[in-house]
Amino acid sequence: MCGLCGIFNVGTSESVRQPLLKAMADTIAHRGPDAEGFYTSGPIGLAHRRLSIIDLEGGQQPMASPDCSVVVVFNGEIYNFPELRRQLEGKGYTFKTKSDTEVIIYLYQEVGERCFEQLRGMFAIAIWDAKNRKVVLARDRVGKKPLFYFYDGKRCVFGSEMKAILEVPGIPREVDLEAMSDYFSLLYVPAPKSIFKHVRKVKPGHYAVISDTGFREVEYWDLTFAHVEERSEQDWVEQLLDVYRESVRIRLMSEVPLGAFLSGGVDSSSVVAMMSELMGEPVITASIGFKDKEFDELDYARLIAERFKTKHHDQVVEPDAAGILDRLVWHYDEPFADSSAIPTYYVSKVAREHVTVALSGDGGDEIFAGYRRYMLDVRENAIRGMIPTAIRRAIFGPLAALYPKADWAPRVFRGKATFENLACSHIEGYFRSVSACRPETKRLLLHPDVQRQLQGYDTLDLFRAHYDRAGTTDPLSRIQYVDVKTYLPDDILVKVDRASMANSLEVRSPLLDHRFIELTARIPSSLKLKGSIGKYIFKKSLEKMVPDDVLYRKKMGFAVPLASWLRKDLKPMAESLLLASQSDGMFDKRGVERLWKEHQSGLRNRSTELWTLLMFRMWQQRFAKAHV
Repeated sequence: MCGLCGIFNVGTSESVRQPLLKAMADTIAHRGPDAEGFYTSGPIGLAHRRLSIIDLEGGQQPMASPDCSVVVVFNGEIYNFPELRRQLEGKGYTFKTKSDTEVIIYLYQEVGERCFEQLRGMFAIAIWDAKNRKVVLARDRVGKKPLFYFYDGKRCVFGSEMKAILEVPGIPREVDLEAMSDYFSLLYVPAPKSIFKHVRKVKPGHYAVISDTGFREVEYWDLTFAHVEERSEQDWVEQLLDVYRESVRIRLMSEVPLGAFLSGGVDSSSVVAMMSELMGEPVITASIGFKDKEFDELDYARLIAERFKTKHHDQVVEPDAAGILDRLVWHYDEPFADSSAIPTYYVSKVAREHVTVALSGDGGDEIFAGYRRYMLDVRENAIRGMIPTAIRRAIFGPLAALYPKADWAPRVFRGKATFENLACSHIEGYFRSVSACRPETKRLLLHPDVQRQLQGYDTLDLFRAHYDRAGTTDPLSRIQYVDVKTYLPDDILVKVDRASMANSLEVRSPLLDHRFIELTARIPSSLKLKGSIGKYIFKKSLEKMVPDDVLYRKKMGFAVPLASWLRKDLKPMAESLLLASQSDGMFDKRGVERLWKEHQSGLRNRSTELWTLLMFRMWQQRFAKAHV
């Protein structure tokens, strides 16, 4: 894996200075500790940090065509590059390296901007097209690899991480209040926004073109649920296994040690099972566990390791919660409050001690409806279908308002959230179910001045826009599409990218191969979620490979004990950051104090809201002010 960055002085033609590129590249050296490279020519400057995986000797970047008319910097892997190379050689192109980067150069020369449609893999790519004096910035279909940019009409500054862009003098650091509002709803900032108003992200499945004529962004891929196919379960099982096997196989290309994450869940176990079948040698696997058994899955990971005779490495970690947070804040660039970033960082650290590349099971829950919330949503939506909207609102709205919020009570008595959801439309109910800070909590938390400046902006509208684009009326498929466009790229994949890259580890996700995803989108939703069984058809396909004890056990999240931390280990630091007098006018002091007291007293579990606020405050300390 690698990191890239660059500057294009599109409006001024001012030459780019290599020392500035060097300073930008140094901020992302962890993404590529093996080598660095630079290219400057008048108004364009490109820089690259390399983690060598393929063609260790010949794959240095930036890489240029023989006449220097096309120059590329690239982060990721193109798994079908041998096939593309043969096609290009048939058209007369001569290759000097064995790298996938050179394939991108000649493919762009052959078909121009349509080249991204032919790439199978994960990537963030910057192309300098000298003849047409333009920069093309492209991101893979589901957003595995990040790509930020700043563009003001005069210059475009871009990079794999935002900290590289912020190294350039004069980049404004005005907080985008809509992005901040999104963050408090979702725990992350959804693309194309970033937390800074003037820095943006290339959207997954898109490329951006910056030239003398301006800026344009083009969508080259989208997932659709419009072409559902009715087949027997056996037909689906056979086709899933065929495509999945190929997806894993092409991700085994490596000239450096390769292994897998192993949590003991369905998805990572399926990856290890396929790798064991294909590699013909023991798979190197890595797991972590915790002393708190509520959060520990090591027994299941060891069960799979023993089943497939892997070279297994696990470690029971005692996270230094306070000590690691500042490091994570720096690596994530933006406020990011998915606390599973902590165990993801630790498992990446363990894996990196033994391999340079690790395969993961990311994506299985989104594409096969594995989250428990999907089951609850289907049940709620069935009730919505039986009761007219006006009656639902009249019954469940007042009932929700009267029903107490009692986190300490048995689950059967915790009906408030369900009543609130049933009073809403489907997408509004789903949005509420995944929100970290629900609208009423955000009103309590955000300063009245911030709420006035937001002028009624609602993150729900982002969800509604995706919900309406899913290409289907099937309720489950529609919310899966919403997650594929939001939660998957901007939470799950951001978490894995930054945590692994912090340890200079490349992570590959075979379940997110675009051909595999497209296949799953054609499967009827009734075969993904069957009764209370999520990932039904995927589990059926794995029954001969993975033990039932793993396939059909209760799902565990990759979580940490936040509620306890905020009452014990993290309490002094959090209290200092959250309750100290703040003069930036972003949060309501009385609202913050109320959340804090409710949590410390045990009246309410406010750990998610307080953690989200804590991560924001720590991010402010590190990034909100420009260098002096």
